[in-house]
Amino acid sequence: MGALHDGHLSLLGRARQECDLVAASVFVNPAQFNDTDDLRRYPRPVAEDIRKLESAGTDYLLLPSAGDMYPDGYRYRVTETADSGALCGAYRPGHFDGVLTVVLKLLNLVKADKAYFGEKDYQQFRLIKGMAAAFFLDTQIVPCPTLREPDGLAMSSRNLLLEPAHRELAPALYKALRSKAAPTEIKRKLAALGFRPDYVEERWGRRFAAAKLGKVRLIDNVKA
Repeated sequence: MGALHDGHLSLLGRARQECDLVAASVFVNPAQFNDTDDLRRYPRPVAEDIRKLESAGTDYLLLPSAGDMYPDGYRYRVTETADSGALCGAYRPGHFDGVLTVVLKLLNLVKADKAYFGEKDYQQFRLIKGMAAAFFLDTQIVPCPTLREPDGLAMSSRNLLLEPAHRELAPALYKALRSKAAPTEIKRKLAALGFRPDYVEERWGRRFAAAKLGKVRLIDNVKA
């Protein structure tokens, strides 16, 4: 969705190593936002993103408008019925419908052999991988490790929106996830630090958390 950082660029680097041609899409997808203020605030440094993509050796850029992607007004959409209601899906109604629908459209447009997704959004990766298998897509969905700042904070476009004090506190989310404490205890400790946790849960062999600092919602996960 743009506001590219080194985590995104690492996906392009992996693609460059494994593929002859590399394509990227930049599209702030309105269908996956259940909060209009969040959509309005989302950073959109398009010119800087294009410069970074060019520097990374990207061959093609798909830069569509909402009208391009949803000529039907989002009448038709993809819905997953088992795992999309958990974790982030429980707190962002309709979010994964929007994610799966737009990714299916993008993959149909580009017809890539491989598509690279970061493990920071691990639930998203699982759902997209499952969708690709369910709809017999030719594109292989490839997971890539989460990239982190030197202090441990998972790289995210939303980090640009953190106030300075919140940016200083944000790495505590990763530190808490790596502790040996139970999920309920981690959630309590995060709240005591000033986070507003949505969840801390274990599933699929991983430990997940989502928590807000100010107006910014952070997510992260580690192997359990």
